[in-house]
Amino acid sequence: MEILLFGIAKDIVGKSSFRFDADDLVPTSVSELKDRLKGSFPEFGKLSSLAVAVNSAYAEDSDRLREGDEIAIIPPVSGG
Repeated sequence: MEILLFGIAKDIVGKSSFRFDADDLVPTSVSELKDRLKGSFPEFGKLSSLAVAVNSAYAEDSDRLREGDEIAIIPPVSGG
């Protein structure tokens, strides 16, 4: 499962993408993924919102994740 990071999410993690190791349990839902991100990178907890796209489509917290999914973490964007 590849996780792509954008904006401040990229800054928090320190790279533009990462994969869960083979030894890691892959999150099974978007909600679980968000919890794992906040547990591994506490700065995610400070964001006002966090959008997640799974295979190029925005996902809800209850959406299920599978091993081969491509996931994008999209933080809040400001500007005009």
